[in-house]
Amino acid sequence: MTSTVAPDLSDPVAEPEGEIDLGVLSEIIGFRIRRIQNHLSRSLSALLNDPDLRPGVFSTLALIAANPGLSQKTLSREVGFDKASVVAILDNMEARGWTRRQRSTADRRRHHLFVTPEGEAALERMTALVHQNEAEAHATLTPEEQATLGVLLDKLYRAVAASKD
Repeated sequence: MTSTVAPDLSDPVAEPEGEIDLGVLSEIIGFRIRRIQNHLSRSLSALLNDPDLRPGVFSTLALIAANPGLSQKTLSREVGFDKASVVAILDNMEARGWTRRQRSTADRRRHHLFVTPEGEAALERMTALVHQNEAEAHATLTPEEQATLGVLLDKLYRAVAASKD
């Protein structure tokens, strides 16, 4: 009969300090981007201190504010969420009084999105917290490196988004 209890062995390998070998993950763009995003999202959630604030609310609100009348379909494409997730985010923001949907007169199936004055105020508060949250990451890069990173990330986005259309 075989025991299901693991033997009591001392760990011959000390826990690594600092950076570890990523192995095959060093070749995976999605992992490297997601790893940074996970850390930034977790610390931003702590700063926002609102357990009912769904992930993606800030970027969704910012895109609507920058593009009044944006359709839900275009918003979904730009934030990279499926349509059901975008609807849930919009429902949450509408319940808070931050956004409103307006049915298109040309196509009754389409809704145009707008930020309310309350949403503008919420966006302003969140923007300050996002800048605070990302300050250390920005400080790690020179202004030129930040600009280059932005260009490269946008280039990757366009390539990935185009392949999914």
